Formats: sequence, structure tokens, C-alpha cells
Amino acid sequence: MRKVVGGLIQMSNPINDPNASVAKISQAMEEKHLPYIEEAGKKGVQILCLQEVFNGPYFCPSQDAKWCDIAEPIPGPTIERMQKLAKKHEMVMIVPIYEREMAGVYYNTAAVIDADGSYLGKYRKNHIPHTAGFWEKFFFKPGNLGYPVFKTRYATIGVYICYDRHFPEGARLLGLHGAEIVFNPSATVKGLSQYLWKLEQPAHAVANGYFMACSNRVGVEAPWNVGQFYGSSYFVDPRGNFPGARQRGQGRARRRGDEPRHDRGGPAHVAVLPRPPA
Repeated sequence: MRKVVGGLIQMSNPINDPNASVAKISQAMEEKHLPYIEEAGKKGVQILCLQEVFNGPYFCPSQDAKWCDIAEPIPGPTIERMQKLAKKHEMVMIVPIYEREMAGVYYNTAAVIDADGSYLGKYRKNHIPHTAGFWEKFFFKPGNLGYPVFKTRYATIGVYICYDRHFPEGARLLGLHGAEIVFNPSATVKGLSQYLWKLEQPAHAVANGYFMACSNRVGVEAPWNVGQFYGSSYFVDPRGNFPGARQRGQGRARRRGDEPRHDRGGPAHVAVLPRPPA
């Protein structure tokens, strides 16, 4: 058995001004993350996951093509900046951004960076919702890379993204491919989803014998106001327990009696067990 220190960051969008430029909004969101990434590194986090499309708002209620301006290649400028941070702190990072493959071809993607700063590869979200408030097919093509796993310095990891969690087939494939921890960066609001948030992913962890690390953004994002992103990021182990559970707070691990806030980052200790023989 070995111990892995995992971290999740859940963040509210700092600029919700419809008149602000896409570049300004994206830069502000990335800059807001930086102190939390640095804090995670200083606290000894070994694998850190950011939230879905971390460097911007969840723009899919809009069907406004201006948000395509936030997309970039992977690797590209944002991932290269995160590679430097990963190397500095010897910390694996899962970095979800809006990916531009070529003109007119865009994906909802998470890049995986190893602890030496090297780029290991990427996962593209496979299941794309298209319904009121979540017009994702306007922005994203379904993923075409399958369900890869990444052998990082500290553990073999897989990635699911948000809506993927409603489908057990990919979760099973990640387990069959050898994932020890599966990270699911998300952007999900109160309602039916909140009930499922603590149901589906523990089920994946128990059924497939791995840990899951589930992050969700926080706050209400104007001008769309589709609902409150409720945070509640957490880790769950293969027996359905919740080590280092998150609520709707900010900045540190929340204990009973702490006042709830909004943005959060913090480590949780994850014991990775060898898989039992078949």
C-alpha cells in the first residue's frame, strides 16, 4: 500500500460582466486559481485536479460563438504555464480547458501533466449533453480518444468529465485499463444533479475498485443564471467512504463548525491499494 495526497480546487468565476472581453474573463479566472495551485503545492499535494473548463465561466447556456475565443490547442499556452507549476511543485496536474483541434473542431478536454512537468496526454469528454441551459453540442464535439489512463509518478489515473458520470460503461473501461484514481472535473448546478452527485460516483468507485476525485465549481454565473454551482467536491474510496470531504467552503478543508464560504482548495490523503488478483 502507498499513500497519495490528492487535491481538488473548486472556484467561482470572478468576472460575470457580459460586456467584458472573453480574454479578460479567462485571464481573471486563471489568475484567481494561481494562489490555490501554489498552496496545494506547498501543502504537499501530489495530484491536483482543476474544475471543468477551469479558466472561464461555464458558458454553455449562451450559444454565443464568442466563447470559442477561449479555446486553444493542447498543448498550448495555458497548458505550458501549468506545466511550469507542475514541475515547480513536483505535482501531477489535471487541467481541463476548451480545446481547439482545428478551425470548427472543438472539444471539452482535460490535459494530464506529470510531476516533472511533462505532458502525458489528454482526455476528451465523450458524453455531450444538449438541453436547456446546457447547450454543449453547440461548442463541443464528442470525444474521440476513448478512455485512456495515464501512468503518473504517483498513481495510474483516469479522467471522466462532468456529464460522463451518468454513464457506467466508461467508468468500467477506466477500471479495466488499470486506473487507481479517476478524476471527474465538473460544472453542475442544484436540482436533480445534486442528488446524483453523491450517488453515481461512489457507485463507480465501489463497482470498479478505484478512488474517485470529483470537483465542481461554485457560485451563480450571470448573465445566464442557470442555477447555483454547489461545489461539494470530494474524494471517495473503493468502499464508498469520503476522505477529506468538501462542502460549499473556501480555501481549506472544512471541519464541523466552520463558516461556509465559496472557493476551495485543499489536500486529502488517498491510500492506493494494489488490485486484488482476478
